Amino acid sequence: MKKHLLPLFAATLLAGCAQKASAPATTSATEAAPATPAPAPVNWREQADQFLQAYSAKYQQLYTQSAEAEWRSNTRIVAGDTTNAAATARANEALAAFTGSVENINRLRELLEHKSELTPIQVKQLQTALYNAAGSPQTVSEVVKRRIKAETQQTEKLYGYDYKYNGKSVTTNDLDRVLRDEKNPQRRLAAWEASKAVGPTLKEGLLNLRTLRNQVVKALGYPDYFTYQASDYGMTREEMMELVRKVNQELRPLYRELHTYARYELAKKYGQKQVPDYLPAHWLPNRWGQDWSAMVDVKGLNLDATLQKKGAEWQVQQAERFYQSLGFPALPKSFYEKSSLYPLPAGANYKKNNHASAWHMDLNQDVRSLMSVEPNTEWYETTHHELGHIYYYLTYTNPDVPVLLRGGANRGYHEAMGSLMGLAATQKPFLAGLGLVDAKTQTNETQTLLKEALNYVVFIPFASGVMSEWENSFYADNLSQDQLNARWWELAKQYQGIVPPSTRGENFLDPATKTHINDDPAQYYDYALSYVILFQLHDHISRNILKQDPHATNYYGNKEVGKFLHDIMYPGASADWRQLLREKTGEDLSARAMVAYFEPLMTYLKQQNKGRKYTM
Repeated sequence: MKKHLLPLFAATLLAGCAQKASAPATTSATEAAPATPAPAPVNWREQADQFLQAYSAKYQQLYTQSAEAEWRSNTRIVAGDTTNAAATARANEALAAFTGSVENINRLRELLEHKSELTPIQVKQLQTALYNAAGSPQTVSEVVKRRIKAETQQTEKLYGYDYKYNGKSVTTNDLDRVLRDEKNPQRRLAAWEASKAVGPTLKEGLLNLRTLRNQVVKALGYPDYFTYQASDYGMTREEMMELVRKVNQELRPLYRELHTYARYELAKKYGQKQVPDYLPAHWLPNRWGQDWSAMVDVKGLNLDATLQKKGAEWQVQQAERFYQSLGFPALPKSFYEKSSLYPLPAGANYKKNNHASAWHMDLNQDVRSLMSVEPNTEWYETTHHELGHIYYYLTYTNPDVPVLLRGGANRGYHEAMGSLMGLAATQKPFLAGLGLVDAKTQTNETQTLLKEALNYVVFIPFASGVMSEWENSFYADNLSQDQLNARWWELAKQYQGIVPPSTRGENFLDPATKTHINDDPAQYYDYALSYVILFQLHDHISRNILKQDPHATNYYGNKEVGKFLHDIMYPGASADWRQLLREKTGEDLSARAMVAYFEPLMTYLKQQNKGRKYTM
């Protein structure tokens, strides 16, 4: 920073000296001291350019080292070996120390004081760097260190917890299976309660994290952590809450029909004569009631048998062929050489993280995916989703997008792009075109739509309602520690129409059983907004480009669809996300397209619910 400030400091000093030197009065004109020339005006645009070039080069270097360390930690997990964990901690601390350095913060603030003299792209980069700094400002380095340590401890407690069911140790996958398949309400209740047992062990840690997270962002002027996260969208906390509440309102009539339908159908399934006014949480096929799609099985669209014959490698290559058919380039050779795409061979002496993810290693051409692809329907959809992220990375890695702005137009756009391609690749005409299903196969379109609604629509009240409202209360309103669980269940009833099956006092902490509350805080609305954006994009593609029914599309081979997607991806975070959406779809963010997509289902549900009692 000193080299940037030195010319300014020297000019001020010289000006000060000159004034003092010319203070004594003189009588002779010939003896008069020559006038001191005024200091040259500062070229702030040039100053910003110099700073951003140096900053970006160092940021990219440290970001890459951090990504490489994280990659090793996720792809080679050896029991008892802490080498990777230590290396990852060092790399992440180095990145945090740089992005949050006092010198960088001061310089960024100084340059932004002159933003009227800078270009919009310079301003956007400087604001992004300052936003990054607020995540780990070294002005409060001790608090940052305590927060990093507390987060590590919280994650270890969460993932190291020994869940017990019927007296035996089980995994969360085992509990999920019970909630998906078990018909006995008592066994379901035992599994649901077992899934919540981790909550109390996380309470003290979460309260400590709230204090530390709020303190860290306050150092750069944010009132609380929720406000900090929302600001990444260029929105205030109030604006974000207004937006997610609006989305909930728009979907409320459809959700009300689904809620009524589920109450009656599940009461029948579990042999209950009395239909409850609200859904008991343990009746649902998901621990948080965020996805009910397992209630429905659609015959004719299960691809497992066909995919089994084709093998796992075919699925990844086929996903790449899909993007190429739209006009995107082949993936870099390094993608296949460096990614970890398949399950580890039997007998491997190490483990890997099996959760699917896409990585932009160096903010340049090194893109990788971490998956454990098996030849089945679920992984078929996932490969198309993950490659959506990969192609987004590659498309905004271009000379017009500076390193600091190589990200989604907002955090939700990245998920929207992945989910859009996952949806497109599972529609019947697309599958028939690939020969994965017989075009003549009869499928129940209403049941297909119902299954989709029990996934996409049901998720919104949980994500933008319960999760967002609870974290807003927790961080911004400093929710009292004797109200944490009560507030959670109040919101679950209000937004989801779900109630706990047994008394859940403050000796429990049910919100903390959701991983994101601990390790990905105050941004769960990203997922809700991504679904809304996904349906807006799909609606536009179906109606205006393909001229096809949104429920039965085939994107494959359509270069115009490819250009539409390319133009959204190309500017990365250098574009204003609201303006981009308006330009590309002709409307602001709204659930209109989502509501329209499920309109045929609304008619069916109203018929099914005739004479039934509505409680929402």
